[in-house]
Amino acid sequence: MGSRRNNGFTLIELLIVVAIIGIIAAIAVPGLIRARMSGNEASAIGSIRSVNTAQHIYASSAAQGGYATSLAILGTRCGVNGTGFLPPDIANAVGGIKSGYVFAIDASVGAAGPNDCNGTASRTAYLATATPVRVGITGGRSFISNEASTIYGVVTGQGVAATVAAMLPANAIQ
Repeated sequence: MGSRRNNGFTLIELLIVVAIIGIIAAIAVPGLIRARMSGNEASAIGSIRSVNTAQHIYASSAAQGGYATSLAILGTRCGVNGTGFLPPDIANAVGGIKSGYVFAIDASVGAAGPNDCNGTASRTAYLATATPVRVGITGGRSFISNEASTIYGVVTGQGVAATVAAMLPANAIQ
């Protein structure tokens, strides 16, 4: 009888390797989700800053002191020349979604303002919000800002969006 050669791995050895990979994945995945949420939140804060800047440029150059009532209006240029006031990645975002956040401008804030350079009605105030698409997955905080340009962040509960009540000094980010 010749000697028996064992080529390959036993089932036990393979199960041990799979278990080790599973443990490493279980440790790494929550960290990756937190890192992605942190990145999405940083992007949302930057986008709200862009909205604030665009609103102030729009108010001073296109709407005689009035503010735009939507992101699409901020993305529209004045007349036939130039560019919009807001970058296209925010102004033209499908459903207002960018980097796991839904962006919106409340069109009912303030009184009616003057028409802008394109004949679109403006308002005397604005309220810009950024709310996570999936709380705990794409972000954990909602952000809100107005014509004072202070950005407020609040921990988002089960689908609760940022509101004016969240605009407390303790919640100020910038």
